[in-house]
Amino acid sequence: MSALVNEFNEYREKMNEVILSKNNLVMKRLWNLDTNTYDEGAIDKKTKEMLGLVASMVLRCDDCIKYHLGKSHELGVTTEQMYEIFAVANIVGGTIVIPHTRRAAEYWEELQGSSSTD
Repeated sequence: MSALVNEFNEYREKMNEVILSKNNLVMKRLWNLDTNTYDEGAIDKKTKEMLGLVASMVLRCDDCIKYHLGKSHELGVTTEQMYEIFAVANIVGGTIVIPHTRRAAEYWEELQGSSSTD
């Protein structure tokens, strides 16, 4: 896996452990709610991750974008599908989303380089 992907995943994991180790009930419930939201339900996990990615791009949260890109990659989203996701995010969010799309495309390329799924 690339340094960019590893760095993000390691930092996220480390800081999640720090935050959750403080045993704050509200934070634990928030993490649990987030996990449960993306579980299989009436909408499949892959679709939920794609929805999360569009929302994250429109809200311009680079960490959230990287997280959902990683999950989408794990769930078999293709590059063709990813660029349609980028298109939806840019139509909904406007041109302010373009810099986040650039970083998302860079991260997606790194994810694609770490496997042979696409």
